[in-house]
Amino acid sequence: MKKIGLLSDTHAYWDEKFAHYFSDCDEIWHAGDIGNEEVLQHLQAIKPVRAVYGNIDSHLLRCICPKILRFTIENVEVLLTHIGGYPGKYDAEIRKELYAHRPNLFICGHSHILKIIYDRNLQMLCVNPGAAGKYGFHSVRTIMRFAIEGENIKDMEIIELK
Repeated sequence: MKKIGLLSDTHAYWDEKFAHYFSDCDEIWHAGDIGNEEVLQHLQAIKPVRAVYGNIDSHLLRCICPKILRFTIENVEVLLTHIGGYPGKYDAEIRKELYAHRPNLFICGHSHILKIIYDRNLQMLCVNPGAAGKYGFHSVRTIMRFAIEGENIKDMEIIELK
């Protein structure tokens, strides 16, 4: 079993609560708009990080992090990107990726809106952890934790940061 910490849209904002909430995770995943290299370094000091760049990220972050990251953890195929959308409203570019090789778990950020939706058509779970940074139109900062065991994605926990 792997415990995952998930966040997106930090926009260069570091919160010590990230370290607190992710300390018992095995990995941290960041769905883009990291904001600066320091946020990425802080996360890497806690646990191994898988991250993609977002539309506000610098050239340096774009050299460090890919636009799209595909990997398998336990028995779950994951696709992680920043701009992705949600069932019925996928971004045109990512829609091709999803239909060409369907993951079990699709994670994106960008909207600053926390969503967990099961796409019945593609038979995959779609997750957007909302925004963990201070900048944007969101009124509540959120991060998530969950576990992957075998082919099961379980124990989803939404954490609101005050």
